[in-house]
Amino acid sequence: GVALQQEPLSIVNKPILPSSGDKHDYMSVGPYWWPDPEKPDGLPYIRRDGERNPEVLKTDRPLLAKLISTVKTLGFAYGFSQREDYATHAALLLRTWFLDAETKMNPNLLYGQAIPGRCDGRGIGLIETAAFAREMLPAISFLIDSENWSEEDMQGLQAWFHAFLEWMLTHPFGVDEARHGNNHSTAYDVQVVTYAFFVGQPDLARRILEGVGERRIADQIEPDGQQPRELARTMALGYASGNMALLLELAEIGRQWGIDLINYESPDGRSLRRAFDWLLPYWTGER
Repeated sequence: GVALQQEPLSIVNKPILPSSGDKHDYMSVGPYWWPDPEKPDGLPYIRRDGERNPEVLKTDRPLLAKLISTVKTLGFAYGFSQREDYATHAALLLRTWFLDAETKMNPNLLYGQAIPGRCDGRGIGLIETAAFAREMLPAISFLIDSENWSEEDMQGLQAWFHAFLEWMLTHPFGVDEARHGNNHSTAYDVQVVTYAFFVGQPDLARRILEGVGERRIADQIEPDGQQPRELARTMALGYASGNMALLLELAEIGRQWGIDLINYESPDGRSLRRAFDWLLPYWTGER
């Protein structure tokens, strides 16, 4: 009911423009950056990891989250019920955000997670679109059955994600995110793999999946199962668990394509199982 009532969302109505001057460019700010009390104008901002600045709510980020959760709800609801009003409304939301010239988002994240006084955008802004891959696209797979989501709509959405994928693979922000080395790189892989399958580039998706063992599991997990880059954060358990969830998603996608990441083990014993075992007592509250 709530999802059906949701007005179409667009980023073009924002009160402030990114430096490009283009209202179609998505923009957000780093959640853990705050005005510097030592400076009269507060610039440049300073970092307080784990403390969220409410200024984030004035950017495009909450709209993006609302779009994804609403389309996810409508898509799955249509899949289970075949009620056309769910598909029709999901299609309207998708066309407004991705396809209509007046309201669509440009397929880039040039202005994601900006830091006032420091930079207009950063590669780590790509964490904000991970839910396109994790939550929205799986729900869209149901819409194919609806006459209210046309072949043309689907091709338009694939073209958008094709452009976004190209940007992720070639722009320095995307390259930076791929090399980040923590949950950001894992989320990057989930996106690249999911978008590549969605736009008909299975070879690229398989190539990424085949490298996850060496490039991510062996690099991010210690032989005893710890994830040092996540444990360095103030909310260490949340980050370590979040990264684990992303790695398991890659393993599940891999499983469907005959690539076994669950049983991958580096010569010195780094594996998903080891990481899981290390986290388990913290999840149960034993430790």
